[in-house]
Amino acid sequence: MFCIKKLLFYLIQFTWGLPQNLAGLIGYLILAPKHKHERFHNAIITYVEKKNFGGVSLGIFIFINPGKREDWLHDTRIHEYGHTIQSLLLGPLYFFVIGIPSGIWCNFPAFVKYRKEKNVSYYWLYCEGWANLWGRRWAKEDFVSEEMLTRGNFGKPLKKLSA
Repeated sequence: MFCIKKLLFYLIQFTWGLPQNLAGLIGYLILAPKHKHERFHNAIITYVEKKNFGGVSLGIFIFINPGKREDWLHDTRIHEYGHTIQSLLLGPLYFFVIGIPSGIWCNFPAFVKYRKEKNVSYYWLYCEGWANLWGRRWAKEDFVSEEMLTRGNFGKPLKKLSA
């Protein structure tokens, strides 16, 4: 049964979720020779050290900056995996429902300033809080950083997973 689930996961990602997985595959192929990789559940993480870069998920391809604290890296793997699961559900709508809003929320100076001045959690935005909840559920791992524990649930505290 395990192999069938995994097969279905990849089949859906590369049919229904083809646009983001194709973009992720191209990024992976370009970055593969010079960067470290690892598997994280059903995803492939590529570590890309770049100033002002945190992470991005394109289907099963996750790109994360390794030059951060260990607790941040742990939590970002889970968070980005949540975006991978969103890709599975939303398919070709992923860029419109998740990718574009997330990119704007993360990068536009007005939103960066707003979050800082109003002390608003990055995870307040629907697609980011949702990624945390689904990443945690599907990875079956708890977050460890103070930010995630206190503000990772749409800006509110996250409860521990049930054992």
